[in-house]
Amino acid sequence: MAEATRQFQVLILNNVSQTGLRRLGDRCDCAKDVAQPDAILLRSADLHGVEIARSVLAIGRAGSGTNNIPVAEMSKRGVPVFNAPGANANAVKELVLAGMLLAARNIAGAMKFVAALDPDDAEMEKKVEGGKKTYAGYELAGHTLGVVGLGKIGCLVADAAIKLGMHVIGYDPEITVDAAWSLPAQVKKANSLAEVLKGSNFLTLHVPLVEATKKMINADSIAQMKHGAHPPVLLNFSREGVVDEADVLAALDGKQLAAYVCDFPSKHVNGHPGVIALPHLGASTREAEENCAIMVADQVRDYLLDGNIVNSVNFPTVVVPRESAFRIAVANANVPSMVGQITAALAEAGFNIHNMMNKSKKDVAYTLVDVDSKVPQQVIDQIARIDGVLSVRYLPREG
Repeated sequence: MAEATRQFQVLILNNVSQTGLRRLGDRCDCAKDVAQPDAILLRSADLHGVEIARSVLAIGRAGSGTNNIPVAEMSKRGVPVFNAPGANANAVKELVLAGMLLAARNIAGAMKFVAALDPDDAEMEKKVEGGKKTYAGYELAGHTLGVVGLGKIGCLVADAAIKLGMHVIGYDPEITVDAAWSLPAQVKKANSLAEVLKGSNFLTLHVPLVEATKKMINADSIAQMKHGAHPPVLLNFSREGVVDEADVLAALDGKQLAAYVCDFPSKHVNGHPGVIALPHLGASTREAEENCAIMVADQVRDYLLDGNIVNSVNFPTVVVPRESAFRIAVANANVPSMVGQITAALAEAGFNIHNMMNKSKKDVAYTLVDVDSKVPQQVIDQIARIDGVLSVRYLPREG
């Protein structure tokens, strides 16, 4: 089959929304059992320790986090890993609001109290009235929410909290321009995590789990948190590892925290009376699952067919409108003289370059080149032999 019309084989792990899979189009065949896939789409399947076929050109996760994918290994192979940042943001935002209400109004305890009542007990109504004072809570309005991490989710949470009458302090040392524009003007921008801690009745975390964020909330940071009429509430719908669970439990026992609301019922926190743990429901809505699948499917399809890269965690964003039917995509180590060697190889073979873009991200660089005529395999092989080149793809189009 000609390269311009070849079918791509996509391995599907987990139950990825069919709405998203249909976006892959008629050039992609999807299956749950593919020996030599061109791409892998997944949600929570763990690829660490799994042999990933050398045929794989791209991996897409229908979600934001990529901790279940060996990203560093894929980078060395020249394989971009795509995710869907922001596609589940509204779902997570709503769950964060629910978490604050669960904690502030003692809803979880109140529901357990009611569930334990005997409906046939003639004294049930009296017991309800007598017991409800134990679960009296407080309103969110007028309290301060600290938001750590001002990506799409953090911005939506901040906006919703303001609309509920809360004050909001936000902190993100790596806030993007887009996020800064979408952040409500009423949000007070903090210059440090300590500033957020000292001013917050509620603290919600929306950061990736990286070396800098591991156990960022610990005994020292909890001790800095604001104590008003009641101890503060900690909410974690980010990743389990961004808090020190032992320190959180100690803070709950010592009344330094009123509650810990999280989406991760680990063996350490589950069952503690001060913990409200949910079964990883953050993105578990029909809408969020479809949004994530659509976003990542579009990105993987665009990469397979045209080499464009958007929302890759290990590759730079490179989007080039076609100026020719003949395109070459090169992934290489981010070292000097690579572009010169690539263009020299094309020039020596007599090709005219219509358009070209090169960008880098940390240790990886990526180049798209549109040339004026069909590229023979020996030229592709010559580029592949350049020291530092990780992968080369030839992406011709019909017509």
